[in-house]
Amino acid sequence: MSDQPADLDYLSFVDYAIGKTQAELPSTDPVAMRLGLTLHRLTGALVYDWESTVHRPRGLSWAGFRVLFVLWLAGPLESRHVARLAGMSRAAVSALVKTLEGNGLVTRTQVPRDRRAVSLAITPTGHAAVTDAYQAHNQREQAWASSLTPEERTVLIGLLEKLTTGPAAAAAQRLT
Repeated sequence: MSDQPADLDYLSFVDYAIGKTQAELPSTDPVAMRLGLTLHRLTGALVYDWESTVHRPRGLSWAGFRVLFVLWLAGPLESRHVARLAGMSRAAVSALVKTLEGNGLVTRTQVPRDRRAVSLAITPTGHAAVTDAYQAHNQREQAWASSLTPEERTVLIGLLEKLTTGPAAAAAQRLT
């Protein structure tokens, strides 16, 4: 394979990018760079797979599914709590809820003690939609996980949880 950018696939591009970056910025940590690029690529591939094979065919976006998933398992909740649990901004949840409510999947009611706050709840139609979607979603999760042994899955989960709870993640959480 050529080392010209147009001839590279994603994984060979990672090697190429690391080499080019280190040539210009020698203090670059190639292992951290590879980790970041690989996690980003994997996340993008997972979300694309789930959204294109499971959620879009059911009329849901990835973000819409995440809100329904939170409400299915933890709701009803104030929208700010839904945003936190779904890993979204409050503004994104607010905009999304208009569509979900219009489709009869969620309801929103004003919180009596705070006129600015809104409580969200899943409707029976939303419950049916999210449980149907999640069954197919979990089949895709199983397909992805099948590349690893049970022991490898346990180790990877532990490592990802360690990254998720580390100092950089805590600092990023303070920004949201």
